[in-house]
Amino acid sequence: MARIMISAGEASGDVHAAALTREILKLDPTAQVYGMGGDGLRAAGGEVLFDIKDHGVMGLVEILRKLPALFRLRSEFAEVMDKRRPDCLVIIDYPGFNMRLAKVARAKGIPVISFIAPSAWAWRKGRAKNVAKLVNKVAAIFPFEYEVYKEAGADVEFMGHPLVDIVKPSLTREAAAAKAGKHEGRPLVLLLPGSRLQEIQRLLPTMLAAAKLMVKADPALEFAMPRASTIPRALLEEELDRAGIHVNIIEGNNYDVMSIADVALAASGTVTLEAALCGLPSVIVYKTAPLTAFIIRRLLNIADIGLPNIVAGRHIFPELLQEDATPEKMAAEVLHLLEPAVHAQALTDLADVKKRLGEPGAVRRVAELTLRVAGEKA
Repeated sequence: MARIMISAGEASGDVHAAALTREILKLDPTAQVYGMGGDGLRAAGGEVLFDIKDHGVMGLVEILRKLPALFRLRSEFAEVMDKRRPDCLVIIDYPGFNMRLAKVARAKGIPVISFIAPSAWAWRKGRAKNVAKLVNKVAAIFPFEYEVYKEAGADVEFMGHPLVDIVKPSLTREAAAAKAGKHEGRPLVLLLPGSRLQEIQRLLPTMLAAAKLMVKADPALEFAMPRASTIPRALLEEELDRAGIHVNIIEGNNYDVMSIADVALAASGTVTLEAALCGLPSVIVYKTAPLTAFIIRRLLNIADIGLPNIVAGRHIFPELLQEDATPEKMAAEVLHLLEPAVHAQALTDLADVKKRLGEPGAVRRVAELTLRVAGEKA
């Protein structure tokens, strides 16, 4: 019986943890999967020992503020490792914490697989080598990621991108439109402010102010906002009441709603790639603490931060970051993307992005790798 520990620290990681757990249990129904995740991991048959609702954080300054809690979490993970002796640890994204957790696991003789590895290709040299020292295997999801980690000396295998398997609308277009509250002939703009409390606080008020400007320019526009499982509905409702604009809050069926929307105003992150796979163009936005932004701008080694732009290898969607993420600029970019010729070109670009993400089957390949590594340990 394989014992698999998983650490996924936020909503996007929980999606991958859930998909991986389902595939592991299909291949080995006797396997035990446990660790940190959320509702997705729980529904897939994993045991959630640490809930992501309590631990999602991003940004250098934000991480510093939560260091005591993260140290406690690492110690609690170490106790579970000692008691339950997992055959393998799979770390999913969340690098600020997971790289430190990998070090703990390696010291205890537990092999580590990095799935959704740190974006070493985006940073100046050195990060990939640090990851290579801490993990036994890197399950690469992008071809360019594979090359970076291989050059750094990591034991890396190219899997393809798991979202190709995961992002699958299940409703008819009519049912999805009803779910979103979309009416025939009226464009639907999705607001995707993120899955972390900090993102909601920094982005949602600005997005809602932008939505009010858009409605002034085009009263036919409709708005919807899928709720991340990590964000209380009451918090979103408070922000909507404060802004004084109607936005339909969606519970579940995110991919169905994305597939019938026209444009997204989206926080930079995994959700922009999910939208891309649903054929939904995005205006990509982000705000973080000023000090965090200052440091990141000096460390980044890429021109764009939006995943669709990175995968495309060119700037296909607008990015509004920090001081550029204003209501006026957000509204202008969304309205521009809604123009028929611009929208048609965006859909063509999205088809290219989907093609570049590789063949289906990535999640199963990662599950096979995980069970293989666990079997070698056992």
